[in-house]
Amino acid sequence: MTGILIQYAALPIKLVEQRPQVLMVTSRETRRWILPRGRPEKNIKAAEVAAQEAFEEAGVVGQISTKTIGGFDSTKRLRTGVEAPTRVRVYLLMVEQELDDWPERSQRDRQWLPLDQAIDLASEPGLADFLRSFAALWSTQ
Repeated sequence: MTGILIQYAALPIKLVEQRPQVLMVTSRETRRWILPRGRPEKNIKAAEVAAQEAFEEAGVVGQISTKTIGGFDSTKRLRTGVEAPTRVRVYLLMVEQELDDWPERSQRDRQWLPLDQAIDLASEPGLADFLRSFAALWSTQ
């Protein structure tokens, strides 16, 4: 039995007419719509890991929050095929640049979506719930 894994995710956002749009990517194997995310790395801060994953998986760079804005529970399919419970901690990334070429471009799709559509497209219930909470917070600002 595997313990709970930790992953750090970026929530890539850009404003269109003062409304947030979210950049989602597909996972490599199952093609589910997710946020760019990765596992902790030695000597690298969690927010920096999230920003690096956003660059590698989605081809975006920008200003990453230094503190988590929340999180959700998920699963990660390991190389063995086992699905391990995973806690995902999310960091807000205000996107400043979207690249035409990035390391995992040939392995993933990416798509900008208004929050309501991102919620509908989210493949994981925990991610959809997280996005609903983010949308509710955003609308009160």
